[in-house]
Amino acid sequence: MSAETPVPGSGDAAVQAAAARAEVTRARNLPQFDDLPVPADTANLREGPSLHDACLSLLPLVGVWRGEGEVVYPTIEGPYRFGQQVTFAHDGRPFLYYEARSWLLDADGNVVRQAAREAGFWRPQADDTIEVLLTHNTGVVELYYGKPRNQTSWEFGTDAVVRTATAKDVVGAQRLYGIVNNGDLAYVEERAMAGQPLQPHTSAHLKRIVG
Repeated sequence: MSAETPVPGSGDAAVQAAAARAEVTRARNLPQFDDLPVPADTANLREGPSLHDACLSLLPLVGVWRGEGEVVYPTIEGPYRFGQQVTFAHDGRPFLYYEARSWLLDADGNVVRQAAREAGFWRPQADDTIEVLLTHNTGVVELYYGKPRNQTSWEFGTDAVVRTATAKDVVGAQRLYGIVNNGDLAYVEERAMAGQPLQPHTSAHLKRIVG
């Protein structure tokens, strides 16, 4: 093997893999309105306002990610496959805007129908605590608290859950996010709902498509 050939799994290989991905994603960003009178959200650290210093612990997450996952729970017949797109963006202030939208897939990977959506804000604090506020299209609002586990993983648990009268009986949830496989985003979620104790609910592996 020549000195110029990166060894799989080595630091050089990771750097070259990241550079190859960036050739595709670095020129992409969220749709922009040229006449917006304030800084627009950006999911690309090369464009728009500078990332606030308070958000530096979340810097690896900024971007748009897309991939597939699996949902399981005792109250459903699954497991089911789903596709998902997750956005982490900012406008220069000390928080990240977060959005996730999902769609169910059949065994061949074809879209069956739209599925869960959620949106909210990740708010890092001076003591490294991160407050995460999420609103779901199903009528549930969740407040999570957590911290970075290291430079590329973050763990959260619910402190409060509020439900509309027509929402499912959600009691609590935990999430773990991490940058894996030389730059992909993966997460797992546990959820207590519908009379069931806290247990695995969803997981996904997403690749960067913006940023």
